[in-house]
Amino acid sequence: LEYFIIQCLKQKSSQKKKKRRSRPHMIPPPRLGEPVKLPCLKIEESRYHRDLLNLYYSSLCTDVVFFSKDGQEMARAHRVVLCNASHVFMLLFGLEIASHPGELPGKVAHNLFAIDQGDTTLNSSQASLYNSQPVRVIILDSLLCACYSEVLKFIYTGTNCWEELKSVLWKKLKNLEQVKHVMETVKLLFKCNAKTFCSSDVSNQTTKSKGQSQSCCCSLSLFFQNPDLADVTFKVQGASIYAHRAVLVARCEVMAAMFSGYYAETTACQIPIQGVSKETFLSFLEYLYTDACCTASILQAMALLICAEMYQIHRLQQICESYIVTQLQSMPSRQLVSTNLNIVNLYNKAKFHNATRLSTWLLHFIASNYLIFSQKLEFQDLSEDEQAFVENHRWPSSSYLQELTEYRHHIHSGRSRCILM
Repeated sequence: LEYFIIQCLKQKSSQKKKKRRSRPHMIPPPRLGEPVKLPCLKIEESRYHRDLLNLYYSSLCTDVVFFSKDGQEMARAHRVVLCNASHVFMLLFGLEIASHPGELPGKVAHNLFAIDQGDTTLNSSQASLYNSQPVRVIILDSLLCACYSEVLKFIYTGTNCWEELKSVLWKKLKNLEQVKHVMETVKLLFKCNAKTFCSSDVSNQTTKSKGQSQSCCCSLSLFFQNPDLADVTFKVQGASIYAHRAVLVARCEVMAAMFSGYYAETTACQIPIQGVSKETFLSFLEYLYTDACCTASILQAMALLICAEMYQIHRLQQICESYIVTQLQSMPSRQLVSTNLNIVNLYNKAKFHNATRLSTWLLHFIASNYLIFSQKLEFQDLSEDEQAFVENHRWPSSSYLQELTEYRHHIHSGRSRCILM
């Protein structure tokens, strides 16, 4: 029986080999290569706190001057930055606090500072819009007064690095007890504001990472669209938008030149803005104040990119570019076919407004989705050179489609079934 089974298996094996030899030769199907990898768009690091520190060094648009008790000028600063950092300064400069701060901020402000009695700048709630004279503040604590420029730098940098401040104070005072006194005084300023520098333990602050420490100091979002301390008003599409020259000068070189040069805007309280919608300009100002922006669509992002190019805010351009790229990459092919979004128009706008990275990416994106965009009318809006570029970088390539056609013809002509595509 075993011998019979073995002979049967051998016979079947020889029959299979004969069948294989008798089959016609099968050519392999063409291989579809990977599409060209789209360029990666990177966003440069934030300069937010560096810009504010440079504003402090430049002394541009200062609206408060600090003096010692004997009348010596110690430092100049910006109320919008100080009030954003601590409720103590908000009470000192007569601003209302949304949440009830308790009695501590008022006591701290009374013990550390005093407004010069001859100063009438704070008498009117709208004085900041029309009065360019800085507020005069007397520092009552002598040790704090001696180190006040270092304390202001600590506030403007927006970090929570207390050990660094302690080191700077030690170099200045050379006395451990005096350093401890100044540190406790500075900590007292920020105990009054839960949003910033919330921990009272200096040693705990040093254990946090750099990224975490920077997040402890909130941005200037408190004064975004806030008329308090505003000294300039933009008129956009009939609407009034309040802003602060100090923030604009610190964050935008174009506006710094506009407010410090021999231009009409230098002394004007109301500045008309043309060619930009209200929503786009608000998003632009939001970025200046908070170092972040929120766009609801690709078209809004493109409008904001154009505004950023107008004011030469390169990082905001990069953020808008990254948003547009991310949204397009997340679109499935079915949505690309049915969408009313004109990608070629986006490409032409990016090219016109010097967004070279985005225009290059969009051209590669059109080439990578050639079968979709070549059927759209907008494809004809590309120049001959651009269409030639798309043809050379298209996916799938024309050579692959030709090979695929020949393969299908071979399969059907041989009356064979296509097993693998």
